[in-house]
Amino acid sequence: MKVTPAQIRAARALLDISQQELADLSKVSLRTIVQAERDAGSVSASIVQALVLSLQAAGVELIPENGGGPGVRLARRA
Repeated sequence: MKVTPAQIRAARALLDISQQELADLSKVSLRTIVQAERDAGSVSASIVQALVLSLQAAGVELIPENGGGPGVRLARRA
């Protein structure tokens, strides 16, 4: 799944967490978070995957491009 910088920023906003908190959750440096939020294509696929997994574990769902554009929403709780 291709993840956009806007999706990363929006996911953080929905969770009300800072860049530093996302760095702590994902075990990725703050500098890398800042870089990914500017241009997700500039960081490795494994870093983006770590961010996605951390955001999903925290309670958001990243929605792929499906004709309506990529997006983010709060995940349903079981």
